[in-house]
This record gives sequence, C-alpha cells and structure tokens, in this order.
Amino acid sequence: MQLGVPKELVPGERRVALVPETVGRLGEGVDVIVEAGAGDDAGFPDSVYRDAGATIGDPWGADVVAKVAAPTVDEVARLHSGQILIAFLSPLTDTAGVERLRAAGVHAFALESIPRITRAQPMDALSSQATVSGYKAVLVAADRLPRFFPMLMTAAGTIPPAKVLVLGAGVAGLQALATARRLGAVVSGFDVRPAVREQVESLGATFLDLGIQGEETEGGYARELTAEQQAAQQAELQARIPQYDVVVTTAAIPGRPAPKLITADAVRAMRPGSVIVDLAAETGGNCELTKPGEEAVEGGVLIVGTTNVPSTMPTHASQLLSRNVASLVGLFVADGAVSLDWDDEIVAGACVTRNKDNP
Repeated sequence: MQLGVPKELVPGERRVALVPETVGRLGEGVDVIVEAGAGDDAGFPDSVYRDAGATIGDPWGADVVAKVAAPTVDEVARLHSGQILIAFLSPLTDTAGVERLRAAGVHAFALESIPRITRAQPMDALSSQATVSGYKAVLVAADRLPRFFPMLMTAAGTIPPAKVLVLGAGVAGLQALATARRLGAVVSGFDVRPAVREQVESLGATFLDLGIQGEETEGGYARELTAEQQAAQQAELQARIPQYDVVVTTAAIPGRPAPKLITADAVRAMRPGSVIVDLAAETGGNCELTKPGEEAVEGGVLIVGTTNVPSTMPTHASQLLSRNVASLVGLFVADGAVSLDWDDEIVAGACVTRNKDNP
C-alpha cells in the first residue's frame, strides 16, 4: 500500500500530515511518498524523509493521501475513484468541499469526525492540535501583556502577578490554564460544564462559578446554552472580566458559530494594556470585537484573533498530528493492503464520503 503526503497549499498552513519519525511506525508493506518540500515549513527537509525510508515524488497516485487542510478544487481533480483521503475537512460547514469529494468517488475521512471514544484517543487530532493552541495562546498573551506574569520581589519593590482567566475548560483551555500557572500567573477557569471543575482545580486554578450550568454532549463538548442562559452568562462575565489582565477564550460548538461570551462593553471595562486571546476566532470568535485573522485594539485592550494557531508551532503540531494520522491509517491496512472495515465504529464514524461502487 502507498501513502502519499502532499505539500500544503493553503496560505499560512505550515504543518505536514506525516513527519519522518512516523514513517517507520506504519508497518511492513506501507510505502510513503512525500511531495518535495512538504515538510520544509515544519522543519523536516526532504533529506530527513529519505533517511526515514520515504520516497520523494508525486503523492497523488497513492492508495491513501494524508493532508492537513482540505484539498483545493485543483487538488480534488488529482484524486481518483476509490482513493482514501485523510484531512481536516470541516464536514459540518464545508458542504461544497465534501460534495466535490463525493463526486470524485473518494473515501474521505475527516479528522474532526473521529468518534470521541477511548479506543480512538490516539487518533484524536482535534485534541492534539487544541493542546498546541492552548499553550501558544498563553505565550502570545504573555508576550503582548505589558506586565510580568509572575510575582517578582525586587529591591525596587514587589510586582504582583498577572491575573489570567480562561473561558472553556476543554483540551485547549486546560492546557492554557496549566501554561499560565507555569508562568506564575494567578489563574481562574470557567466552563458551563460543572464536571470539569475538578480538572480546573487540579491544575492549581480557581474555578470561576457564575451560577450557570450547561450540559455536555456525548462527544464531550458543551451543549449550546439557551438564549436566557447566554444572556445571564454574558452579564456575569461582564462584571468579572475587568478584574483580569488576560482572558483566553476557547469555547466552541462543532458546526456552529462560536458563542459570544465577551461583550464590547466588557472589553471597554478592562484596564488598558489587558489582552484577550480568542482561540475561537476561526468560527467568529467568543468576543464581540474579535477580528478573525487580525489583532484589534479597543480602549487600550488588545484582542488577538489569530486563526490556525497550531500552524504557528508547526514542528510539534505536525509531530502530534502525524501520530494521529498513523494511528488512523493503521485501521485501513491489513497485510500491506487497503482493507476498510465498515463495521468498525471509528472507520464508519470518521468517513464523510464513501464510494460504495469501489469499496
């Protein structure tokens, strides 16, 4: 079986779907073909792939093609019927892209659609990339904040620690809490799911109780609040947010616009120099004033709306993603040949287009 790894064409995408260290873990009978320069931006030159046993060449004729971003229109034209594609495909929002793959007769597997079950944890690319995002968000905040994060006791006096609030205690939020704590800040976390309170507190953070509780979906996400609950949440946050120097927001609902947690008035009530890092910018942002892909300033408060945050740390983001992809590919291979078990709940759950005429 051949596994092809193309170079990413989406502007700003610096990750690669498979790194050299993972090539040897795919097992006997799997030949890897990497497009020239595919790993350059992530720090993996062609020579390292060759040393790992991969071939540099045209990946588009392989049995399985592994990408990071969804293929462009031109890339879809290079796929053939019965081929397997693995990538982030945004199946809940990019219906046109999914339809193109269906028309091409491709077996398309969306990394976002992998079931959140224990057996699938090694394939959970959303979690691995969220870890990168949560970590980087705090580093960005620390860099942009015109204050120290830790408490410093100096001959010139004592500098109090920064106060950091993390909204959303999923994978990204928990990583942000842990990183902010390691940098010495006083950290608080909030989530509508009461079950995560213990996780927040286990990291040395204070759980911010707003008196609003929501439900958790089967996939572990927070279920969308009612309009009344959202209004109450915004009002409570508006009263609390001015107490913090940094706010990192991570709240997301699959396939839906990001919930608005921080109002414009709440931003204007913060101290000048404060920083908001909105990790939900790609789906509209958790802050009313977020500008996706940009940094905005309102009343001296910086609002960072960087999108595709994992790509800003492409080396380790690619290493984590590569392990996810390799684990998933392992389900597709038997004795060195493609073998799709449609009764496997991971295979069936991650598949967004299936060519039944070419199984």
